[in-house]
Amino acid sequence: MPSRCTGHVADGENLSRYNRVCNRQPAEDSPVNDERPISELLQLQQATEDASRPEAVASRRRKGYRTARETLDDLCDAGSFIEYGQLAVAAQRNRRSLEDLRSSTPADGVITGLATINAEEFGPGASQVAVAVYDYTVLAGTQGYFHHRKLDRILEVAGRELLPIVMYTEGGGGRPGDTDVTTQIAGLNLPTFARWAGLTGVVPRIAVNNGYCFAGNAALFGSADLRVATRSSCIGMAGPAMIEGGGLGRFEPTAIGPADVQSRNGVIDRVCADEAEATACARQLLGYFQGSTRSFECADQSVLAGLLPADRRYSYHVRHVIETLADTGSFLEVTAGFGGAIVTGFLRLEGRPLGLIASDCRVLGGAIDADAAEKAARFLRLCSNHGLPVLSLCDTPGFMVGPASEEQAAVRHMSDLFVAGSQLEVPLVAIFLRKAYGLGAMAMAGGSFVEPVYAAAWPNGEFGGMGLEGAVRLGFRKELEAESDPEKKEALFESLLAKLYDKGRAIEAATHLEIDAVIDPADTRRHASRALAAAG
Repeated sequence: MPSRCTGHVADGENLSRYNRVCNRQPAEDSPVNDERPISELLQLQQATEDASRPEAVASRRRKGYRTARETLDDLCDAGSFIEYGQLAVAAQRNRRSLEDLRSSTPADGVITGLATINAEEFGPGASQVAVAVYDYTVLAGTQGYFHHRKLDRILEVAGRELLPIVMYTEGGGGRPGDTDVTTQIAGLNLPTFARWAGLTGVVPRIAVNNGYCFAGNAALFGSADLRVATRSSCIGMAGPAMIEGGGLGRFEPTAIGPADVQSRNGVIDRVCADEAEATACARQLLGYFQGSTRSFECADQSVLAGLLPADRRYSYHVRHVIETLADTGSFLEVTAGFGGAIVTGFLRLEGRPLGLIASDCRVLGGAIDADAAEKAARFLRLCSNHGLPVLSLCDTPGFMVGPASEEQAAVRHMSDLFVAGSQLEVPLVAIFLRKAYGLGAMAMAGGSFVEPVYAAAWPNGEFGGMGLEGAVRLGFRKELEAESDPEKKEALFESLLAKLYDKGRAIEAATHLEIDAVIDPADTRRHASRALAAAG
């Protein structure tokens, strides 16, 4: 609308009146601005803060837990959070007063918004993140109508702007008490779960849980890319009420999906002592997807050669190898409780973030069983989806074999590891620390020794179509059976084994161009970094 102080001024009298109107000052008893709307807004906002909710805060303190807003403050860079939907309340105005809903259902049980995380390290551009934090003090963190609307909104923004998402999932699942929505029967036509899952491969999604996480909350947790939980977490696709309602008996919440069980199942990628450690873990995990660090340090690389035992039959701690290779303090293992024959995690080389898969010869001798194959395949897809190159440290006699292995769907899971390797859209560097036998070694190298951008072995590397001992027993069965004297049979076995070992030594493999190089262990960082730099 045009201002009332515009128009044609005809003469001096009108001009004088025009100036008086346009320059009129408010009366002494009249405020310059009506501050009542701002005051009301501030009151409504403050009602959602911890200071206005002492009973809710006290309830969390009795459990030894943080409030949702305390978690939010710890997660996000100071002053960076902007909130979406702060004034929402539960859709229960037909049964409760608005005043009651504002005091007891602030933000409808979930805090959503945008923030920066790790901006000091990676800069403001790379640090933009979407955040959703469930508030268990509001109707036990259950998912109501406006609650879902808020999640849908922040997920839509994250997908459109390609922002990573960190979601805290503590809560009891769907909420049956929202009475204001009269146009729905079951409410199953909401987009939240599909939208969250649909961001797989689009943006990194980290879920963090403390306490109870059941039903819909568990579905969100379980479909995240990386899943962090405290030791006090219980995570299940149904809570006690739903289980009892289904006629399946009565159970305490603590009996349903405790953290130790879900860690062994591969549901939890990282178990933390408490909420503070879980939040720090989430920040660190996010950092691997935010870029390279500006500075780094590393251990003395000359010690690497001494970390493997002289006797090839002895095991060693591959995590010592990893931590020595990696930039100091940069290695973070994930899914340690599941599929232990392969270690998966993140590290940095010269500041650059990488994904890692590594054989652990202390578990099944490094043989890849169904669980380890499933775990590694999932991890490779995560790295590929989000542009993280992969470092593979191989020391395996191959895939686990036998009837028990096949009962675990070995064919399906082990074959999927080949599929995941074939679909890698990031460079992979393979370093053969010691044993590299059969299909298992090929799977650790992305499906073939020609797939890595660089494939090198340490001097004590050994190669073969299958484990040497098995190859001797199978290939020379007649000769061994023909020898009746036990001592002579053992001597024959050792002689044949030594010949196969000499034939499959790393230097021989390099001579026949089955690998690209044999390297001094102390040079592993340098060679891997240069190869990855060349690959882009």
